[in-house]
Amino acid sequence: MEVMHERVAGLDVHKDNVVACVRTMSGGKAARELQTFAATTDGLLALLEWLTSCRCELVAMEATGVYWMPVWKILSDGGFKLIVVNAAHIKAVPGRKTDMKDAEWLADLAAFGLIKASFVPDEEQHELRASRPDTSSVSRRR
Repeated sequence: MEVMHERVAGLDVHKDNVVACVRTMSGGKAARELQTFAATTDGLLALLEWLTSCRCELVAMEATGVYWMPVWKILSDGGFKLIVVNAAHIKAVPGRKTDMKDAEWLADLAAFGLIKASFVPDEEQHELRASRPDTSSVSRRR
């Protein structure tokens, strides 16, 4: 199978941290570097700086609840393609038991172009959705 992206990153996003794996090709071999970042603004800015310094062309992150949203907002300023992946689409492989292995697996799938990006609304659509009143609990009068 042919590598489609030479420099990619896989991010396993959690409430308190982000485990990142940068995968680069050199001499026909894949090299991986793993780091963990706090899910704070400073931590995510450090992640952005690291991904930029690694010259990643594609960054794929696993969508877990709402925890991916602040990561997306900060990393969307990067000079790379950023995608969110549905966790159910990549979790079906047995034997991966750690956050680091999840990040490595995501980077490997991204390198070979084997993951499909989930839809992420742009900022305007996100604001419209957030400002829409919640009508699910409103009772109707007849």
